[in-house]
Amino acid sequence: MNNREKLVKKLIEEGYLKSPHIIEAMKKVKREFFMSKEYKKYAYIDQPFPIPPFTAQTISAPHTYAIIYEALELKENDKFLEIGTGSGYGAVLAKEIVKNGLVVSIEINKETFEFAKKNIEKAGYKDIILFNRDGKLGCPEYAPFDKICVTAAAKEIPHILIDQLKDNGKMIVPVGPEYATQKLVLIEKKKDKINKKTLTYVVYVPLI
Repeated sequence: MNNREKLVKKLIEEGYLKSPHIIEAMKKVKREFFMSKEYKKYAYIDQPFPIPPFTAQTISAPHTYAIIYEALELKENDKFLEIGTGSGYGAVLAKEIVKNGLVVSIEINKETFEFAKKNIEKAGYKDIILFNRDGKLGCPEYAPFDKICVTAAAKEIPHILIDQLKDNGKMIVPVGPEYATQKLVLIEKKKDKINKKTLTYVVYVPLI
């Protein structure tokens, strides 16, 4: 059993991973492809690590992706929007899960965007749609989406993104103050009614 398989086994035992298709994605995607060279040896430790431009951005801990994709019930053929590409790891995991579905990812920081783009290409994924721009506005040209994941903290739930969700769509967004503890909120849209549920507590960089 390699280190990646050991990590996945640990996440299953801890209750983070449940769905076979999400488990298979995490077994397949090599996290070291998405890490800066000085941290690659720690790829299968369940914690975040810095990524360029080495200010506050990180590749999130693996259990965070498990929490998010399980709660979203991300599945094959979904149209998925990620706000905050970061390292590119989350977008590639999502692509492995949705298969022939669509993955769109937006990153505002130019240096981080180029890092992610290079990582995604190195990992062999050519059909993930990437934008270097402000994610607060979402992606109207590909909307509506089945699932949306925001990987930066918003002071309040971005309604423009809710508008880009399909009926019965789900979105996850960290909500709270900058550089402090935030609520990771799951939003479900049903016939224009919005249901909210706090999943856990996190600390993300702000949604600029």
